[in-house]
Amino acid sequence: MSDRTEDFDFHLPETLIAQEPARPREAARLLDVPPHGPFMDRHVSDLPSLLKTGDLLVVNDTAVIRAQLHGLRGEAHIGITLDRILPDTSWHVLVRNARRLKVGDTLTFTGSAHTATVLAREEGGGAVLRFSAEGSAFDTFLQDVGALALPPYIHRPHGPTAQDAKDYATIFAEHKGAVAAPTAGLHFTPTLLEAVDATGAERCTLTLHVGAGTFLPVRENDISKHHMHAERGIITPETADRINAVRKAGGRIIAVGTTSLRLLESAADENGIVHPFDDVTSIFIRPGYRFRAVDMLMTNFHLPRSTLFMLVCAFAGEERMRAAYAHAIQTGYRFYSYGDACLLRCANPIEAHRTGESA
Repeated sequence: MSDRTEDFDFHLPETLIAQEPARPREAARLLDVPPHGPFMDRHVSDLPSLLKTGDLLVVNDTAVIRAQLHGLRGEAHIGITLDRILPDTSWHVLVRNARRLKVGDTLTFTGSAHTATVLAREEGGGAVLRFSAEGSAFDTFLQDVGALALPPYIHRPHGPTAQDAKDYATIFAEHKGAVAAPTAGLHFTPTLLEAVDATGAERCTLTLHVGAGTFLPVRENDISKHHMHAERGIITPETADRINAVRKAGGRIIAVGTTSLRLLESAADENGIVHPFDDVTSIFIRPGYRFRAVDMLMTNFHLPRSTLFMLVCAFAGEERMRAAYAHAIQTGYRFYSYGDACLLRCANPIEAHRTGESA
């Protein structure tokens, strides 16, 4: 088990970074990673054949907002990325040119009469802003002046396109608040969901509003010193009851995406019981973590040296995931938000009966 960030590095040819999704979305490739033996090259459309009656897919129903803003303090340009809304309806944000701001400053936005006031500044480029618009007026404000905060590895020299507004949204999107899309959910279409439902597997939703911190690199070489940004999550009592009933009946909990997994693990107690949740989580899952709530994980391929690659190494085993990523690179899988996916089994569950379970 490694605690060094450099041990989670790998070389990825830039040609394998997907610049747009597969079309149709379920045509994306799916690397099936069993606990042992050879990897299996499939497509996302094959997912239903790997499911069975009693399984429960847990998906994130957050919806992406136009979180990228360009403010003005006088003539100074201030780049703002919304991170998360706070209980008092102010916003935690990440700021470029933060040194030009001080508490009490007022920011204006071209094309809008609305303003933002700086309530607090933080080390590392964080700040808290109070916008003059709230609720539906704030939604309209973002539509008028905001832009999608696409990951920097998706090259859009002239900004996100109208097609990105469609592509960078999941079929499950319902509750606005995410800066980034829960990208494993991007693969699902009505056709695929019909096929999933026909297997007897069930589906439920939770909400984790993915924050701007998802784009930040791990700067510490000792990963134990890395601090995750907080993100808001909600699991309703009805969803928690459903998950627990499936587990009690012997069904498998399949998290669609690392966001779903992180929230499930945040809400689970030491016995694997998932409780209702309405709070922020900054859980950092890295090798050595014992999983409480999730049996399988469908997720895209992640950046080197990232907390998400550390998470999948914790979930399926470090050696197994390094080998899986090497196979994916060698055979031309497409990486990151618009890329392909993999299906993993938990190698480090807290309950012995989960070890070695396969689809």
